[in-house]
Amino acid sequence: MDQVEQPILWFNNEQQGEEVMLRVYQAVFGKTITELKQDPNRYERIWKEKYEGRLKMVDSSAIHRNFVTKICKKENPSLILFDQIDKLKGFGDDRNDLVLGDIYIWARELAKEFAPVIGVCQAGASGENKMWLDMNDVVNAKTAKQAEADWILGIGKTHNESEEYQRFLSICKNKLMGDEDTEPMLRHGHLTVKIKPDIARYED
Repeated sequence: MDQVEQPILWFNNEQQGEEVMLRVYQAVFGKTITELKQDPNRYERIWKEKYEGRLKMVDSSAIHRNFVTKICKKENPSLILFDQIDKLKGFGDDRNDLVLGDIYIWARELAKEFAPVIGVCQAGASGENKMWLDMNDVVNAKTAKQAEADWILGIGKTHNESEEYQRFLSICKNKLMGDEDTEPMLRHGHLTVKIKPDIARYED
């Protein structure tokens, strides 16, 4: 968040907003819930001094496309995040895969008008107990969702006890040009990371 001047818009229609913001605090400060609660005034003060206005969460179980556009016009965001993007309202069709395709087409147009869009969605049954996810593991889609994305990251997890705190990141699709720091070997790379759920972070 230190890198943005305009706000990040986080449209949350999944988990309770208060719980999500608590996880954000954990990730930003690298602290457990117990540690945050030991001195809540201090962390609230630091948040307001450094990050107030840089992250704006819209928390609702029924977020409509027209409402999203209205907020984007008002806030002029630097980044738009949907969690979960498949649950957005205002798209109608008889077939679910076509509805989802329309959502992703609309999100692509939104990115062209305002700012990059990150859409979070689930993996399907084929991704269960799978280390390296691929585009076929995207839930409730044939090709419509995948076709509209420029970049897709799969987060895999196995049932092995020895890998309980490991996650497996696979770049399933990458149409981005990159820059001078891009490593060609990692454009479609596989990376193993450690998850630290007590502070809501991944580590190398």
